[in-house]
Amino acid sequence: MSVNQYIAALAQYGIDKGLIEACDRTWAINRLIDALGLHSYEDETPVEASLEDILKGLLDDAVARGVCEGDVTSRDLLDTRLMGILTLPPREVRARFAELYAKSPREATDWYYQFSQDTDYIRRYRIAKDVRWLAETEYGELVITINLSKPEKDPKAIAAAKNAPQSGYPKCQLCAENEGYAGRMNHPPRQNHRIIPVTIAGSHWFLQYSPYVYYNEHCIVFNAQHTPMVIDRAAFMKLMDFVTEFPHYFVGSNADLPIVGGSILSHEHFQGGHFTFPMEVAPVEKELRFVGYDDIRAGIVKWPLSVIRLTGASPERIAGLAEKILNDWRGYTDEAAFILAETDGVPHNTITPIARRRGADYELDLVLRNNITTAEHQLGVYHPHAELHHIKKENIGLIEVMGLAVLPARLKKELSDLADALVSGALLTGELEKHAPWAEELKVKYTFTADNADEILRLETGKVFAQVLEHAGVYKWDANGRDAFIRFIDHVNGEA
Repeated sequence: MSVNQYIAALAQYGIDKGLIEACDRTWAINRLIDALGLHSYEDETPVEASLEDILKGLLDDAVARGVCEGDVTSRDLLDTRLMGILTLPPREVRARFAELYAKSPREATDWYYQFSQDTDYIRRYRIAKDVRWLAETEYGELVITINLSKPEKDPKAIAAAKNAPQSGYPKCQLCAENEGYAGRMNHPPRQNHRIIPVTIAGSHWFLQYSPYVYYNEHCIVFNAQHTPMVIDRAAFMKLMDFVTEFPHYFVGSNADLPIVGGSILSHEHFQGGHFTFPMEVAPVEKELRFVGYDDIRAGIVKWPLSVIRLTGASPERIAGLAEKILNDWRGYTDEAAFILAETDGVPHNTITPIARRRGADYELDLVLRNNITTAEHQLGVYHPHAELHHIKKENIGLIEVMGLAVLPARLKKELSDLADALVSGALLTGELEKHAPWAEELKVKYTFTADNADEILRLETGKVFAQVLEHAGVYKWDANGRDAFIRFIDHVNGEA
């Protein structure tokens, strides 16, 4: 296939998806050939291919002509530039969203989510590579994923990123200034990225989707100002105001301290979407009563982390009680339960909050977090312990708190190779060696065959993730943990 056929196909794709109109075709083709370093074009029959294959054909040609380097980062910079040519300007995207929102918030988000995929900002063909399954545990079904959609940089690209000129623009990958940004070796391109202005609790924010969509309609809501993450009453009100505006979405915030917080603490943001997480359907194990808040239904959720659920008709009342719980938790110490509010002036206690609607009511889950470290647990006492690092070592943020595991890409091959080794009895060496203690435990429980090995490892990986969440829980599901949890509740009620 000739490069002209791929160019014609990309222009036709833009027309078919409503990104450009037929009258824009010549203009779009001229901009495409300019971006590809070409100076002429012969109109030919468009190649019939998927968007992924059309872009691959164009990139392969560009690499062969020396216009683009062959690493994934350089290719992403160029194909995003190409898609940016076909992407509507912000004013048109925002006007269309507002027009649809006036009819229905869901119509608006449905269109915007589809648009974000059609522009290739969300790369559907990469998301499709993610591995995903459900695993039954004592806390219900957990969602297990192995993330393959975020491309891994090769050594050449890593070196290029290190040597690239440092820039403070945009200040971070969340800032509004990313919209339309060309990117560089150490910052992703965003020419095909469009954001939607929203007002939350009277302040200026933006809505966008995550390019990696770990779940359906995985959105990010971020402050228009580059301001740090803070969990306080205002944050609770912002969360509930968002689900007032978008009642079909949930929204939550990472905690505001390292280890138990998200990867970007420097820019206030939330994550939400149209997805039912396992924690949402987890039942209340023990009902609670908070003094002065009889209008708020409250309870401890049957979940591996320590969760207080608040439900009621008034966002202001829920936020008032949540603020009281937060403030009491920030200053709370229970040495018998190894809960220390601070050490040497460094604070440890915070909360991961999640808001949703329950019919006409509002619901706010408050997940108690603590980021203390010790010589034995240098990454965190309430963090996956070393014996689980063969599966999960990274921080437990909002998404995983709610029961969706985002496991490293290495596990796709490692679990497959481990299944083969368990069937054949081969010695675990190299990358599989770290799984050896786990494998020995499994061999006591199961007889592995070629037919059952993969299924068993998926089930047991889910159980390991449940243990990961248990480690992140400040109160364990045993007698001592339950008693300690109630001591905190009593403290909030002024009874301790």
